Amino acid sequence: MEEKRYIIEVEKAKEGRPSIGPVYRSLFAKHGFPAPINGLNSCWDVFRMSVEKYPKNPMLGRREIIEGKAGNYKWQSYEEVYDLAMKVGNSIRSCGYEKGVKCGIYGVNCPEWIISMQACNAHGLYCVPLYDTLGAGAVEFIICHAEVSITFAEEKKIPELLKTLPIAAKYLRTLVSFGKVTTEQKQQVEEFGLAIYCWDEFLQLGDGQSFDLPVKKKSDICTIMYTSGTTGDPKGVLLSNDSIMTFLAGVKRLFESVNEQVNEKDVYLSYLPLAHIFDRVIEELFIWHGASIGFWRGDVKLLIEDIGELKPSIFCAVPRVLERVYSGLTQKISSGGFLKHKLFNLAYSYKLHKMNKGRKHEEASPIFDKIVFKKVKQGLGGNVRIILSAAAPLATHVEAFLRVVTCAHVLQGYGLTETCGGTFVSLPNEVKMLGTVGPPLPNVDVCLESVPQMGYDALATTPRGEICVRGNTLFSGYHKRQDLTNEVFIDGWFHTGDIGEWQPDGVMKIIDRKKNIFKLSQGEYVAVENLENIYGQVSAIESIWIYGNSFESFLVAVVNPKREALEGWAEENGIHSDFNSLCEDSRAKSFILEELTKIAKEKKLKGFEFIRGIHLEAVPFDMERDLITPTYKKKRPQLLKYYQNVIDNMYKNGSKPGA
Repeated sequence: MEEKRYIIEVEKAKEGRPSIGPVYRSLFAKHGFPAPINGLNSCWDVFRMSVEKYPKNPMLGRREIIEGKAGNYKWQSYEEVYDLAMKVGNSIRSCGYEKGVKCGIYGVNCPEWIISMQACNAHGLYCVPLYDTLGAGAVEFIICHAEVSITFAEEKKIPELLKTLPIAAKYLRTLVSFGKVTTEQKQQVEEFGLAIYCWDEFLQLGDGQSFDLPVKKKSDICTIMYTSGTTGDPKGVLLSNDSIMTFLAGVKRLFESVNEQVNEKDVYLSYLPLAHIFDRVIEELFIWHGASIGFWRGDVKLLIEDIGELKPSIFCAVPRVLERVYSGLTQKISSGGFLKHKLFNLAYSYKLHKMNKGRKHEEASPIFDKIVFKKVKQGLGGNVRIILSAAAPLATHVEAFLRVVTCAHVLQGYGLTETCGGTFVSLPNEVKMLGTVGPPLPNVDVCLESVPQMGYDALATTPRGEICVRGNTLFSGYHKRQDLTNEVFIDGWFHTGDIGEWQPDGVMKIIDRKKNIFKLSQGEYVAVENLENIYGQVSAIESIWIYGNSFESFLVAVVNPKREALEGWAEENGIHSDFNSLCEDSRAKSFILEELTKIAKEKKLKGFEFIRGIHLEAVPFDMERDLITPTYKKKRPQLLKYYQNVIDNMYKNGSKPGA
């Protein structure tokens, strides 16, 4: 039987342009992209229409805190949220702010965040989210670059905002705290000619006043979403109403096509930053369907407890979260005794075998689901039916494991802020899509462009090249950076900078990053992201950053080892040291380097791609030291600056395998 192909060709490779491959779109769009929905022209319409259709449905929920303890989720209905958004909108307008004004929102996800965003949507203000993890320097840059006039902020973020004064006071006129405001804060703000309000006070500011809502067009900018960026200043991505509407229509078509529609009974846990496109568009999707959004308490240590209380039906995550779930589960299984361990392995192998044969996950092994995997399902609240991973590659072994043990569809997606968050996503019950990001969403065209200097050919038997996207989900440009916009938009195609490989069935595999390439002194090009993905499969390491340059002939790396793996190795070898001391131990370095060399040989890497020296770092790469972005992408220039002395020493000592 012929294998199913998930894409259709819509344009042949053009003559005279040998570097551009054919254009493809999703099989689910073979009769054309989803048609626009009547009456849906803006993000405000998404919310307004749901209020009309589902007025009493629970919309936004947070846990009640009673005598210092977290209780049940307490909910605000769609109509209650609508009334509050109208109040906030009237207060914004009473301050003199109208359509087109830039409004910042700063803090962890909470009901007030969404209410403020909906007020912006209602009155046509540009919503400018500020990453919760950004420091005052980046916040100051964004406020000034976007010319933000009014900012809503979590109570504990007010001191961070005040650090941006007096520079930000050139644009910023009004601050609103989601909580309280101290007398000192009022005095400090007033010195710079600004006004500051607590939430309850601001809600009353527009009492007795009524403002007509402006007409909003699809082409209007809805939000300026600043990408955290791995280099340089954040870039302001301009996203229109049309981008978001097109994305929603595409996801709706996809879920309908695989019989997994989002519905009003669905529940979503909001914990990934709303300032990032991934969470923002997923929450828009839930609002559109009248579903419920519950917020976490803002503490990663309490996340599992919040999940248990909320019992979400769709769970979105970045790979780091899912890798922690995987590590926690495998550790529990290992320490569960011989019989339990044996039963788990038997159940896992049996179910995976059946799924590989084409059985749906719920039909593959219902008995083992009840007696072995039920506890895992309960650990995620008991109701999760879809787990969606995005923002970075998810390790294949983690994806395979979770597809079996969670009793849910585990889907891996790919998209950028510039593509409104979604371009590809793998499909339910398709185990052969492991390690890929699936076919395109049914609202974009995709082609590959050859990258000769990296050896990628878009017209080869196995097409590889830079992923280029075309369609209405694309952003409208970078705010005040036409030069950067022109760099990435060529003939209507957005060049993502990511290298993809079409699989025979028409799904995409991300294999590299165009910009993460450098040349060693012998003239060999190194595609570092691809290497990090390979070396990252070593079970004894948590994360790895690989470095090389054109003045050196070999690669070195900074490695975050897995504590339990390193301590287990030390115990087996009679070494009695704490974790920090082990990271300094030359024997531990040799052990990790041997493991890296093993996988390099197994994957048949070229000699110059072998790592010749390593530094073991006990502290994981983190945002506090500005080494990774809020979506856990490595900031390479910052990593080099931070570890410059370490790198210099490794090269000075002429690191060699086993050194």
